Amino acid sequence: MGLWDFVKTELIDIVEWLDDSGDTLVYRFERHDNEIKNGAQLIVRPGQAAVFVDQGQIADVFAPGRHVLRTENLPLLSTIQGWKYGFESPFKAEVYFVSTRQFTDQKWGTKNPVMLRDPEFGPVRLKAFGSYIVRVAEPAKFIAQIAGTNGRFTTEGISEQLRSLVSSRFSDALGEGKIPALDLAANYDEMGEQVRGKIAPDLAELGLELTGFVVENISLPDEVVKALDKRSSMGVIGNLQAYTQYQTAEAIRDAAQNPGGLAGAGMGAGMGFAMAQQMAQALGGQPQGAGAAPPPLPGQGAAYFVAAGGQQTGPHAMDALRQQAGGGALTRETLVWKQGMAGWAPAGEVPELAPLFAAVPPPLPQ
Repeated sequence: MGLWDFVKTELIDIVEWLDDSGDTLVYRFERHDNEIKNGAQLIVRPGQAAVFVDQGQIADVFAPGRHVLRTENLPLLSTIQGWKYGFESPFKAEVYFVSTRQFTDQKWGTKNPVMLRDPEFGPVRLKAFGSYIVRVAEPAKFIAQIAGTNGRFTTEGISEQLRSLVSSRFSDALGEGKIPALDLAANYDEMGEQVRGKIAPDLAELGLELTGFVVENISLPDEVVKALDKRSSMGVIGNLQAYTQYQTAEAIRDAAQNPGGLAGAGMGAGMGFAMAQQMAQALGGQPQGAGAAPPPLPGQGAAYFVAAGGQQTGPHAMDALRQQAGGGALTRETLVWKQGMAGWAPAGEVPELAPLFAAVPPPLPQ
């Protein structure tokens, strides 16, 4: 420090802090040998607090405003330094300015996916991220617990600790909520308030206050999202057979616009209808060559269709076929068919029906 600077500091003593950083939580006022004149002006701007520290012991705290530093408004510091009758000479003390404004847009996110048991998807892994707003509510406690004697303490020095704390409390709230994954988007605000309540006691011990907590997104793993997209696509299509017929008609129209394309269109239409029929059978369980029929009752065995008098009857369960075989209505030469068979076949050649004719004599020779 030059001679003129030293003389100026002895003549005029104003203790203040102009914050132009935007991320500083605590700033230590730099003063030559930490000496402050009696009657010096302390200027604490809105969104600030001034904390006086003497030999590592926190003394007086000043709110926003203009203060004249005398014995009467420094009661704790006067007691610590033993000023019984006031002081007239410069005194030594460290002054820390603490920013009490709200620090917005602080980011948080789950480092690892949160494992949950979802009622619809079963065990799933969820990721989440968002932002929060924090402020220093108790400057003296914050300096004692976090900032210490750092000359300048920024949000970066505590952001990692806060992110870990927020992530842990969010995972806890997510597990306790037991909200289905597909309903989480409708409960972001409620979850934010719940997490805020869980974190408040932890931050209060550090002299901090969480004034806002926002859940921006909770996402499922990529493979689950792809499966949901396919499921949604099937729901949008609706009637699969009608959709296939529409696609076939579009293909015929496109083929008709090309020379010699109608022959290929006819083949494509036939294949399209065949595929539609097979897919409908797979989805609806209908047998080929027959109308819709319910599956056989449990314990009744496979159901067969029977050709009698040029007509198709059935499906018949095994008990009904056994009675028909005993009465002669069903013979070894009667044509039968069930789902999975390539075509109609004589009943006597079907291994599953052959035992029905064991007690029935064969027809007399001609």
